Amino acid sequence: MSATTPAARRYHGPIQGLIFDWAGTLVDFGSFAPTQVLIDAFAGFGIRISMAEARLPMGLAKWDHIQALGKQPEVARRWQERFGKPMQDLDVDALYAAFLPLQVERVAQYSDLIPGALAVMVQMRARGMRIGSCSGYPRVVMDRLLPHALQQGLRVDHAVATDDLKAGGRPGPWMALANVIELGIGDVRACVKIDDTVPGISEGLAAGMWTVGLSLSGNETGLTLAELAQLTPSDIETHRAAASARLTAAGAHFVIDSIADLPAAIDAIEARIAAGDQP
Repeated sequence: MSATTPAARRYHGPIQGLIFDWAGTLVDFGSFAPTQVLIDAFAGFGIRISMAEARLPMGLAKWDHIQALGKQPEVARRWQERFGKPMQDLDVDALYAAFLPLQVERVAQYSDLIPGALAVMVQMRARGMRIGSCSGYPRVVMDRLLPHALQQGLRVDHAVATDDLKAGGRPGPWMALANVIELGIGDVRACVKIDDTVPGISEGLAAGMWTVGLSLSGNETGLTLAELAQLTPSDIETHRAAASARLTAAGAHFVIDSIADLPAAIDAIEARIAAGDQP
């Protein structure tokens, strides 16, 4: 949004809607459900994938994620050595077919709520905000995840899966915009996209929203809550700084540690709106 936008055309009100990612944002501290299952799916084809490699394309739809993994130079080399040819779309289809039932089976196992999620939801609803969400998960996985989250007390007003829309998923704006339509929000500039991945930040920016990145709870740091608790303050700061740098470079307006810190970020965004800023 240009700084020269006439004042009459700028958005001046409060934040109306929050669009959350799921793994690494609301549930699954460290975002392990997607990554570990991808590692296991590739292992079934005799291909070793490291956790760091699995995390690189995180945030994409899972078919796209698998394809992007196969294009990483070292992964492509391993595939070529084992099968004598580069990975093709039919191979991606086969990997996805192996991945999907594993993901459905295991998603709840990894998807405990991230500390602070319930309290933040209560606060944001009390301020009149509607709660949307979207994910790189396909609908069949979301249909397993949503009841598990509800059992823990977490309810969203709308959830979009990556295969719900013909247009596709991240980094395009479509899932975020589908939430805007369903929630009945009149201006995308009244929305905030909260995500732990670079494609998720790109999604929010493409939709014209404010964006908040999560540095410690999600994919960019990639540690469980217990693992993070074992680190020294200096080591935690190293992880925070590296993750924040990547998310900021992607265009995040604010970067916080986890959803527990979101209320302060929303206050800061509303202060910027009151000062005339736009996303």
